[in-house]
Amino acid sequence: MQLLSAFIVGGLICVIGQILIDCTNLTPADVLVLFVTLGVVLTGIGVYEPLVKMSGAGATVPLTGFGYTMAKGTVKIIKEKGMIGILTGGTISAAAGIASAVFFGYLAALLSKPSDKN
Repeated sequence: MQLLSAFIVGGLICVIGQILIDCTNLTPADVLVLFVTLGVVLTGIGVYEPLVKMSGAGATVPLTGFGYTMAKGTVKIIKEKGMIGILTGGTISAAAGIASAVFFGYLAALLSKPSDKN
């Protein structure tokens, strides 16, 4: 049942993103920033955590999940180390994802052939 829930929630998040791109003047970059910010805000007000418990990867894999991870890490580090956690918590909690993105982006750049799009 969790697999179906993950598929539905993750799919709905992606559909919302596609609708925003197709029906508004928002660029894909705008939607990405919006989704990360929404993940942080929804985590802060306690709405995103139940969604993560219900659907697992369906809520943590999309970009809203990145915001969720950063918000949870920030709260954790603030509790452990005080206000310095505001600056470090999100980065510490998302370090594996950030490092993976940098590594695989670099690998893709090495393996691809850049060309003029004209």
